[in-house]
Amino acid sequence: MIRGIRGATTVEKDTETEVLAAAERLMAEIIQANEIDPDMVASVFFSATDEIRSVFPAKALRKFDGWTYVPVTCMREIPVSNSLPFCIRVMIHVNTTKKQQEIKHIYQAGAIALRPDLKK
Repeated sequence: MIRGIRGATTVEKDTETEVLAAAERLMAEIIQANEIDPDMVASVFFSATDEIRSVFPAKALRKFDGWTYVPVTCMREIPVSNSLPFCIRVMIHVNTTKKQQEIKHIYQAGAIALRPDLKK
């Protein structure tokens, strides 16, 4: 079964260092919480709001051992009025035997406001 694992975070400002650090923290927590091995992953989609232009957030994934051949891409988030600015979102497609309710979606920093129902 392929399951989607979602996550999001925000940055204070658009710098390469800050964007990559935030994306790396987000991915590290998602990987750990869901016990993801890169061989389980079909693909990873990152999106970013218009304010983020300094770097592709997906670049952070290349710092993780074993993730070299996992297909990743970045895209723009739809610019909805009054949406959360400086936001990085991720969707990971994982082969797993876990049930939907066992998947742990991770929201960090200002992005916690996107899914208060998942608050720990």
